[in-house]
Amino acid sequence: MTEIINFFQTTGIANFELNYFIMIIVGLIFVYLGIAKEYEPLLLVPIGFGIILGNMPGTMGVYHDGSVMKLIYFGVKYGLYPPLIFLGIGAMTDFSTLIANPKLILLGAAAQFGIFATFLGAIYFGFSATEAGAIGIIGGADGPTSIFLSSQLAPHLVGPIAIAAYSYMALVPVIQPPIIKLLTTKQERLIHMKTPRFVSKREKILFPIVGVFITVLIAPGASILLGMLFFGNLLKESGVTERLANSARNSLIDIVTILLGIAVGASTQADVFLKMDSLKIFGLGAFSFCIATATGLLFAKFINLFLKEKINPMIGASGVSAVPDSARVVHLVGQEYDKTNFLLMHAMAPNVAGVIGSAVAAGVLLGILGK
Repeated sequence: MTEIINFFQTTGIANFELNYFIMIIVGLIFVYLGIAKEYEPLLLVPIGFGIILGNMPGTMGVYHDGSVMKLIYFGVKYGLYPPLIFLGIGAMTDFSTLIANPKLILLGAAAQFGIFATFLGAIYFGFSATEAGAIGIIGGADGPTSIFLSSQLAPHLVGPIAIAAYSYMALVPVIQPPIIKLLTTKQERLIHMKTPRFVSKREKILFPIVGVFITVLIAPGASILLGMLFFGNLLKESGVTERLANSARNSLIDIVTILLGIAVGASTQADVFLKMDSLKIFGLGAFSFCIATATGLLFAKFINLFLKEKINPMIGASGVSAVPDSARVVHLVGQEYDKTNFLLMHAMAPNVAGVIGSAVAAGVLLGILGK
């Protein structure tokens, strides 16, 4: 009987508490949204399952020395996974529309205002400068960049920051359409844009080389993210490294996404995650994402004042770096009003510019606030 009692005391049943139950419910909601609603399933399903796994009482989680999960979490804690994700993103991204219409990079830059607005908001709510910098990057709607910057500036906040960033990325189809419709008129939503000009192979090859020089000189703190992004794109566009590009955009990014999702989810142990700071981060994340969407839209309306050939201001909403979901949302909203209006390729330009912009913003914050 003593042995049976001792065994029972080692089980999760004997150690189950309400806070673990709450987090397991959160994990189940993530899995449900990923499967039933298809909101970023490649992210939400691994993260949701990781939340469930990390909150099973009695398990050896990411905060226990010697546990296998802590070894998997190593890639999050030390910023290993985000650059590998950026390598895969670069290898699957076509920058042609941005090259063809370079002024659209301004929309991606304008959307990053949400990052700095959230930085100030986090300072107001009592976070330190380094914590506020890590929280602010959520406004870029870029999960890997959020993880990278928080691992450098505020490692103790990686869990809530990553969960907030990926949650709002998954909810792009829910959050952005009301903001788009609120800030644009029907006449603006009906604007057609000309087909982008043809971009030569030479331009596509030169873009990542020139891009890495310009962006890393501005934000050397993000050189690993920007370098891997442009390196992946060079593998794609060079035409002679297709095997490497194919591995980066398929096998490698899939493996890293699985490990990243499970590790991030498992880091949300109830005793660490269920704090007032986590709720503040979620609130600031929602604020930053809305601000980023709005500033992209409003800046598009502003530059239209000076353009003879107007752009559809809705594409400004895709300046956040939730690729390609934000561009797809803009396209679908445009289709609601005119089935012949194809905005996807135009929206991809500020969308990929947002990826670059959020990484540059992270590098600037790291350069200013890093040790």
